[in-house]
Amino acid sequence: MKRAVVIGIDDYGDAQSNLEGCVADAMAVADKLATHGNGDPNFDVITLTSDTEKVTTEAMDEGLRILFKGRADVVVFYFAGHGLLDAETNRGYLVSQDFTKAVPGISLADIINMANAAHSEISSTVIILDSCHSGFVGELPALGNSNISVIGKGVTILAAADRNQAAAEHDGHGLFTGILLDGLNGSASDVLGRITPPSLYSLVDQTLGGFEQRPVYKANVQQFITLREVAPKVPRIQLRKLKDYFPTPGYILKVDPSFESGRGEYTEAYKDIPVIPENEAIFRDMQTYYKVNLVAPVDQPFPWHAAMYSTGFRLTSQGAHYRRLAEKKRF
Repeated sequence: MKRAVVIGIDDYGDAQSNLEGCVADAMAVADKLATHGNGDPNFDVITLTSDTEKVTTEAMDEGLRILFKGRADVVVFYFAGHGLLDAETNRGYLVSQDFTKAVPGISLADIINMANAAHSEISSTVIILDSCHSGFVGELPALGNSNISVIGKGVTILAAADRNQAAAEHDGHGLFTGILLDGLNGSASDVLGRITPPSLYSLVDQTLGGFEQRPVYKANVQQFITLREVAPKVPRIQLRKLKDYFPTPGYILKVDPSFESGRGEYTEAYKDIPVIPENEAIFRDMQTYYKVNLVAPVDQPFPWHAAMYSTGFRLTSQGAHYRRLAEKKRF
């Protein structure tokens, strides 16, 4: 069982400046989480957005209580809206529409406490925050020590910005969520099409670079969970053949001109070496593997050169990993 609560607030009235992309972000994230890439059901999603109802502190609290109540394999909490860091109390908040100075919204510490307390029934919790100061989540506010984490087992946090940073909007979306959505569409998937929290963070981190707002990733997990699946980068039936082409992880699959029909400037030199259809089919598989970093040509820059110079292919470390999975029938 997997469930998610997704919140987006644009309209803050007089309490805070209004935002433009948070409702759109929340709706898009909810849409992606609800199904896998092929349309199969994924998460059961509750969506709270300011265009259809007033997202009060009470409504946010109720949504969180529903999220963390009962057994589940994975739960996701997503918030897009204003974030607040109270310098006097050293506490962080997700700001609700009925914001007051006394009760700005939901405390980040309360969210973590609820997630930690639910671990006995919920295997994995993923908290995704696109708001200013969201990187504060998981710190000990009472101690005022930004280097101490209180993240419980099975909890993962993806935050748009560090504790002292604002979260920018761009092209109708939060800058962070825009990249996140691209990742959920498939750009953060592994070879098997699985999208995980760390793969999403890696995409956001690399895309933002060193001079933008800095995303934050915190986790206390023993294994990664899959948030969404899309089409594999290599068909599984083709991927399983890794164990046949490479009987051992260090095996070298030798190739020669009989594996490649497009010989270019070597056409005349190799005119007496026929192209063997079976070899050509193997070479096509090697080219597919090469494109996703599963194999590397031996002593040559590209697969074509390996065939022309009769060297071969070896597994990369990633290729050895997927060969091992194929051998153990993990996919």
